[in-house]
Amino acid sequence: MCGIYLTNLPYSEKEVRKKLSSINFRGPDYTGINKKDKLILGHLRLSIIDLEERSNQPMKYKHYTIVFNGEIYNFQDLKVELKDLGYSFDTTGDTEVLLKGYEAWGEQLVTKLNGMFAFAIYDAQNEKIFCSRDRLGVKPFYYYWKEGQFEICSQLRPISDSKSINEDAVSMFLDCTYIPSPFTIYKDVHKLPPGNNLIIDLKTSEFNIKEYWNLKEAKDSGLSYEQAKDQLHALLKDAVKIRLQSDVPFGSFLSGGIDSALVSSIAAKVSPNQIKTFSIGFDDPKFDESKVASQYATIMGSSHTETICGPKDILEMIPKLIEVYDEPFADSSALPSLLLNKVTKQHVTMALSGDGGDESFLGYNHFDWVLKFQKLLKVPYSVRYFCSMFLVGNILGKRTEPFKRILRTKKENDFIKGIFIGYNSLIKKRNLNWLKHFESSLFLSHDLIQRTADLNIKLWLENDSNVKVDRASMAYSVEVRSPFLDYRIIEFARTLPVAYRYVPGRKKRILRDILKEYIPEEVFDQPKRGFAVPIGSWICNELRQEFIDNLQEDFLKKVPNLNVKKFQKMFQLHLEGKHDYSSYIWRVYILSKWYQEFGFYTKNTK
Repeated sequence: MCGIYLTNLPYSEKEVRKKLSSINFRGPDYTGINKKDKLILGHLRLSIIDLEERSNQPMKYKHYTIVFNGEIYNFQDLKVELKDLGYSFDTTGDTEVLLKGYEAWGEQLVTKLNGMFAFAIYDAQNEKIFCSRDRLGVKPFYYYWKEGQFEICSQLRPISDSKSINEDAVSMFLDCTYIPSPFTIYKDVHKLPPGNNLIIDLKTSEFNIKEYWNLKEAKDSGLSYEQAKDQLHALLKDAVKIRLQSDVPFGSFLSGGIDSALVSSIAAKVSPNQIKTFSIGFDDPKFDESKVASQYATIMGSSHTETICGPKDILEMIPKLIEVYDEPFADSSALPSLLLNKVTKQHVTMALSGDGGDESFLGYNHFDWVLKFQKLLKVPYSVRYFCSMFLVGNILGKRTEPFKRILRTKKENDFIKGIFIGYNSLIKKRNLNWLKHFESSLFLSHDLIQRTADLNIKLWLENDSNVKVDRASMAYSVEVRSPFLDYRIIEFARTLPVAYRYVPGRKKRILRDILKEYIPEEVFDQPKRGFAVPIGSWICNELRQEFIDNLQEDFLKKVPNLNVKKFQKMFQLHLEGKHDYSSYIWRVYILSKWYQEFGFYTKNTK
């Protein structure tokens, strides 16, 4: 795992080194900078495979130079193919395979890759830059482009000089808690969408974005349940096995959930050595899964490290969150994720995780919601609308605005969108044109649950889950590999009937049946608590003054499109303990801290 940088702006080597030092946590083992023609290429290396200097970057071969972030899990197979074509190799890593693979196969190289990656290759002979981002967007890729001048980087901070805020992106953040690709918080900076290549022609100062992978129409494979289970199990074993290639110590994250338990169990079986597992526990039993994780570890025979933490430990992560998530990001589970990686780094440099299992195998609660909405649609719209008119204020302590909007929703796809953008809003005027970038994923299946899963993969997985994991792990120079994000598993899952993966009251059915081969069902068949933290309570207690100080009216008025009066009312009701508006308050708080961090607002200390 590393950080990449490339620009044709007239920066000195010293200036580029300073830029890279601001995200040095992405690759503390080596900083490489190379001036080539009118370009500067930079690289931060976290050494995982081939720890020798020969694999440092930028790496050159003939007239090609590469900067690469990620891992190519099938690079050994590609290496064999390239050797058959007459290539020889001077390293034992995957970067050299990418370079020579590009010479051999050109743009078709990326269709052969199984991995997580973001890279840029400069072809000096043809004055062209070829860039690519992995299929699921596991690795980040930011770029600035204006009138032929560009910067490319793994994070936003090094390319944030003199940029102006994208006000539309602020509204997206307030709706989603993140900023979806291809947008960023800045006007002229973008994210390269997953499964896309970016080609820059230096002779003509033109660039083109070309898609090489996307979700396709979901089609049933016709497999029986047992056949599907066996094939999925084999795929999972291979996905875990190829992710254990490492020249540094590795481990596996282990929560009380199905996904991490299955990944860790398979790793324990296929690894020749005892694996190390890591979990975070909370001193509040409502959020704690550590006892279940400990049971898993005993059964699979791992060397287990358990860290029990309290509010103070989590709260100490807030400054780190603002530092490394250099774009507004308000998924509060990033806090325990940071703490988990901090603990893990003391023991290993690479860790497996169960991320991605809920998206393909239908583990989220909102898959239950869509079934309930299907039943609601059987009620005539006129009746639903009439009923909504009587929802005023609050009933039984519940906010009625979301229920009113749900009752007035006419189409299934509009309900699915509402899951991800919310049925309550902090903004004055909602413009959802940005959602068009993702709407194609809502027409790939006739099944409502599959459509929800597809939007989950295209919108939430890339922009929330993958961002959370990448920044939290990189903050402590840990590489995280997620077998469920192997594109073969993503594609295979979508060929299975929803009933193989989801039964009301029994989510992730097929994964549960595979896990039974490793862990007794009575051990793992327990309520999932997730990685939640008690933000609502902290706002009223431990962080009360912190939130009051950072959510002053002078800041709120600076936020474009924010309904200030509505937010202030929500904030006051929450402080009085009358309603839980913590999700909305947290995202505005994060925005305030981001404005301060990047010099767009100075807090009034009077």
